[in-house]
Amino acid sequence: MSSVVTSPFGSPSRRSRRRKMVGRMMEALCTLAALAAMAVLILVVYAVFRRGASALNLNLVTEVPSTDAYGNTTGGIKNSIIGTVIITGIATLIAVPFGILIAIFNAEFASRRTADAIRLVLNLLAGVPTIVVGVFIFGLLVVGHGYSAYAAAVALSIVMVPIIARSTEEVLALVPAQLREGGMALGATRARTVVTIILPTAVGGMVTATILAIARAAGETAPILLTCSIFANQVTLDPRQAMGSLPMTIYLDAEQPSQYAQHQAWAAALILMAFVLVAAIAGRLLSLRSRRRIEQTR
Repeated sequence: MSSVVTSPFGSPSRRSRRRKMVGRMMEALCTLAALAAMAVLILVVYAVFRRGASALNLNLVTEVPSTDAYGNTTGGIKNSIIGTVIITGIATLIAVPFGILIAIFNAEFASRRTADAIRLVLNLLAGVPTIVVGVFIFGLLVVGHGYSAYAAAVALSIVMVPIIARSTEEVLALVPAQLREGGMALGATRARTVVTIILPTAVGGMVTATILAIARAAGETAPILLTCSIFANQVTLDPRQAMGSLPMTIYLDAEQPSQYAQHQAWAAALILMAFVLVAAIAGRLLSLRSRRRIEQTR
């Protein structure tokens, strides 16, 4: 007499229906989460645009901050725009060589254990609050020397290095191994193969990593607050002195009782947000183009 063993999970058809139902539920939850994130972004962009667009004018970008005879805030944010460009540019010049060299060493020359340790350090550095980075640079470069654009740029470069290094390493990992083998088979050293074959193939991805890092650093306020927050209301090109910046302008003007200053803060926020969005979109497009180019070489 044979006995029928019943599965505690029910018949195969019931398990299949249950799996499909759970899959659809999770897909719906993921879709709702994505829509919620998009809704938040749209609300932020709309709110900043609605309040900042009315304050955009030619004087905003061609004049420096000033006050009238009654002490009311007037002028524009020309010094902050130029200061942001200079500080971010110096930070980029510092961070890009370090980030790319770290990525090359990790992807091409380091042992597995060493590479894992470096990745862990980069991930920890990327997770360090930027205010901590600002405090570190304040004690290292500001105390005894004063506020300066150099100090702010060094602080921002620390924020940028992990982004550039990790993103560049991921791009280098996409380069086909056949290119490395082909270069060394022709008698080239490992270093020469990297310089003449690997890096030109992955240059699009490195540019993308740099753009994303610049977009992240340009909007940081905490490091600027502790390294370059006391500045003159004039255009300064000497990085040894403190310079204005868009994040600090937003922070300071938003707390002013003057409606003009508050509207100016919204306009500065709109300019900064537009730069970050354009840079992020450009970086994403370059990333997709670089990935397609690398895949075509396989």
